[in-house]
Amino acid sequence: MSAIHKVAIFGASGNFGTPITAALQRAPAFAITIITRPESTSTFPPGLPVIRTPYTLADLTAALTGQDAAICVVGPGGIPAQATMVEAAAAAGVQRFIIDDFGWGHNPHSLPEFSAIHAQRRVGWDLAQQTARENPGFTFTGITTGNPIDWAMKKFPMMGFDIAHEAATIYDSGTEKFTGTTLAGIGQAVVGVLLHPEETANRFVKVLSIVTSQNELLEAFQRASGRQWTVQRDSAQRLMESGHRKFEGGNGMWRLELVVAQMFDEGQARCVVAPSWSDSDSPLLGVAEESADEVVAKVLQV
Repeated sequence: MSAIHKVAIFGASGNFGTPITAALQRAPAFAITIITRPESTSTFPPGLPVIRTPYTLADLTAALTGQDAAICVVGPGGIPAQATMVEAAAAAGVQRFIIDDFGWGHNPHSLPEFSAIHAQRRVGWDLAQQTARENPGFTFTGITTGNPIDWAMKKFPMMGFDIAHEAATIYDSGTEKFTGTTLAGIGQAVVGVLLHPEETANRFVKVLSIVTSQNELLEAFQRASGRQWTVQRDSAQRLMESGHRKFEGGNGMWRLELVVAQMFDEGQARCVVAPSWSDSDSPLLGVAEESADEVVAKVLQV
């Protein structure tokens, strides 16, 4: 497989697309092109070429012609278009398609309520796998990153940390381990895949910045602030039951409640992409191992 130089990205302005695009910009090996819909109002880094095109097979094939790799990091609303992107990439002669995972991948421990969401995502994944089998010039990679830990703790106090009020909600004993990847780690994972095309072809790579628990993170927050935080207790089971009820009642908040509940479901290890940093693909891809103190510093921006 020849070296990858020209890289197209879908979803460049999103929560994960922004750090991925920044990481690609810092890597001198790549020339980046952003592809977006004509009606998009998103803003992109200055100096990068932007192709605005309908997401039809013919239009996307034309947009992707000449590219070595394509990255799909669109939000939930864009997932149905991923299969067309895969078809277009293969038709255009793209060597590598990075499919839209950046989550828990093929997680056998996921709660059943997420089945429909996973099924929608798997349409593009399965097509990429089938295309790679039938077309030796096309390869794919999925990047399983687990919890986007620094971004998620800032955005969702339900994860257990109310940063503004220095308050924590600890679920059960607070010792359940889970894996997380920082936004910087997610960006580096993409760079690493493109720099190691042979080692990452036609598989899901598993990356992480940290294996941690709520208690470890609380201690790190308290060290960083120099103060004891207010702590209240809750249970993953209560949160899970609440999420089940919301799911059955059509309340969209079920997603966040069940994401958090399964992450802290004690003794189940539902949200561990690899047992340790060294057991993951992070060393290969150049994703740094980070401590709880380093992750918390990113959350607090200190």
